[in-house]
Amino acid sequence: MQISTCLWFENQAEEAAEFYVSVFDDSRILEVSRYGEGGPGPAGGVITAEFEIEGRRFLALNGGAPSNFTEAVSFVVDCEGQAEVDRYWAALTDGGAESQCGWLTDRYGVSWQIVPSVLGSLIGGPDPEGAQRAMQAMLGMRKLDIAALQTAYEG
Repeated sequence: MQISTCLWFENQAEEAAEFYVSVFDDSRILEVSRYGEGGPGPAGGVITAEFEIEGRRFLALNGGAPSNFTEAVSFVVDCEGQAEVDRYWAALTDGGAESQCGWLTDRYGVSWQIVPSVLGSLIGGPDPEGAQRAMQAMLGMRKLDIAALQTAYEG
């Protein structure tokens, strides 16, 4: 069994799918379904765009009337280092908006968390005072800065 994610767009499904596959290396468009003659939408218009990121399938749906995304659902991108954090942050905030603590909203309103792999060991590390300092440092950040988080943890 495979569970995939469906993202509802007003009319930007194909554009969004193309954007997401341009951001992530191991990604591709799988299929674009279009209306035929006599369908509920204009002939040739996109109904859905199916795409894959890192082996995970997504379906972008042109559902008509907008159904707004919220931060209640977000995608977490686990980054190996600061270069990955910087790259994904720049790509996904282009036309979007920065939030706090590594969260952002992309140009389509989808929420993402751009998180360095080391974060858990800093804000949940064995030194409770260091973890608290790292947590306080994170709370003051938009894009997460690994060196600053490590410096805070180490005191």
